[in-house]
Amino acid sequence: MAETVVVTTTAEEKSTPPVAAPPTEAPPQPTKMADKTAASEAPPPGSKALLKAKTISGLLTMLSFILSLPILAAVIWLLYMRDSDCEALLRLPQLQFEIGIALIFMFIICIAALFLRQRFPMPGFLLVMVPLLVMLVVGLALVGAYNMESRRIPASPKWLRAKIVDDLNWNRIKSCIYETRTCDDLFSRSSAYQSYDFTISKLTSIEAGCCKPPSTCQMEFVNATFWRKNDAAMNDSGPRDSDCDIWTNDRTILCYNCQACKEGFVKTLRGKWRKLGLFLVLMALLLIVSHLLLFTATMLEHFGS
Repeated sequence: MAETVVVTTTAEEKSTPPVAAPPTEAPPQPTKMADKTAASEAPPPGSKALLKAKTISGLLTMLSFILSLPILAAVIWLLYMRDSDCEALLRLPQLQFEIGIALIFMFIICIAALFLRQRFPMPGFLLVMVPLLVMLVVGLALVGAYNMESRRIPASPKWLRAKIVDDLNWNRIKSCIYETRTCDDLFSRSSAYQSYDFTISKLTSIEAGCCKPPSTCQMEFVNATFWRKNDAAMNDSGPRDSDCDIWTNDRTILCYNCQACKEGFVKTLRGKWRKLGLFLVLMALLLIVSHLLLFTATMLEHFGS
């Protein structure tokens, strides 16, 4: 009889599940949260332009402030500047003081405009531009820009010439020149001069115009206090300077009534006021350009934000 083979399975074999093949890993997909994080970290499109505008505005603000500082220096210069002889007769020292006070207000306005530029850019810009334009016009008048100046602006060349044309004003001015002993000082320091020495000596505008005859008269130099008229020059039929007839060796008269004396006085005053005019023109132009650029940068900053 044949043997029957019975195959029995143990409990371990029954409990062991079939081994499944490992699943293939799918590539990771970005989540919505990751997209939001990346978008928040990326700079906005106009942030670089805004940052650049803020940087330029800061630099222009500092530049405008630095350019305002020389105005204070000019105020000190005006208050301590020496007045020319007889200048007070035309009330120019008073004008000098008034310009100094006006420059102080100009400095305050420039600083106020810098503080107002963020909240009120347009009013701040107009607040500083109007006085700067006035400052420019006054400076051009003092320099002698004939297309811009007016006789109504004190210390301008036309204003000064209009003052000396008035006989009443000139009588007071020439009396002042005489009382300051300008010509007497010239005579005392050049008493030992010969003709050549006196010719090459450096004279002020008032000394050259009031204390000696004009060079066109061709008078002969005897000494610092006496000039002899040249008969040949007087008989010349060519054009003649009227100052040659006005000149006299009388120390109380000399050439105080000559046109050369009046021009010498005007030239003396113009020297100081021309420097002030040049300063006003230069500062006005620099501040106008700086505040204009600052206003443009501020508007770009506002629109960019």
